[in-house]
Amino acid sequence: MSSIASSFGIGRTESKRSRRWSAALVRVLPALALFALVGCESESTVKNTSRTFRTVVIDAGHGGHDIGTHSRWGGTEKMAALDTALRIAPKLKAAGFNTVLTRNSDYFIPLSGRTRISNSQDNAIFVSVHFNEGPNRAAHGVETYYRSKYAREIADRIQGTVTSLPGVASRGVKTANFYVLRHNEYPAVLVEGGFFSNPAEGSRCASPAYREALANSIANAIISQRGPLQPVQPTSPAIAATTAAAPTVGPAPIPATR
Repeated sequence: MSSIASSFGIGRTESKRSRRWSAALVRVLPALALFALVGCESESTVKNTSRTFRTVVIDAGHGGHDIGTHSRWGGTEKMAALDTALRIAPKLKAAGFNTVLTRNSDYFIPLSGRTRISNSQDNAIFVSVHFNEGPNRAAHGVETYYRSKYAREIADRIQGTVTSLPGVASRGVKTANFYVLRHNEYPAVLVEGGFFSNPAEGSRCASPAYREALANSIANAIISQRGPLQPVQPTSPAIAATTAAAPTVGPAPIPATR
């Protein structure tokens, strides 16, 4: 993840002591009212399928010319995210869920295409897989983001299951205004599976064994949220050939971030 703060498009505000409280309230109250109205309107467009979903849209972040973060320890985010997503899909299919991949190879899909794929499904949830970066190489851990209140429980389950893995630290469950969360009509979460900018954690993220464990944890959390739709069958590490993949969407002029 290049920069969480920049994804919000909100700059820092400075308080000025010289302003009177009455003047401040005159300016602030209309803005708060508008924020509340927009928030309610946005929330009302999200379908609460958090307990009824039968389809899971698995979104491998970045792709194609948009490599995401990268480091000499972790490689490229786009490939690590894709590998993890491809590992999640057969585990969910074994539990009876329909799975849809926003991409099943190294090509670029704009953010609008990802949400369009999700919104075209019936009775679904959306899980986006990413890896992180930061200016401080000591930064480490997994974090999960959501926006809709209907996605909070799913985010909590994923975060708790992933961070129960040995040596995986938790950076918590957080709200965010990322495009793929904001424009989704279904409960949507975004998982940051670790920091490529941290030498030790980046090396772990590059490990197939860790990505398998990460995928297994995410899948188990999703299954526990809904309950298996059929008895779970052992799955091969190989990608299930029947896993549905969304059609390629043409390039967009603006590179995707989140």
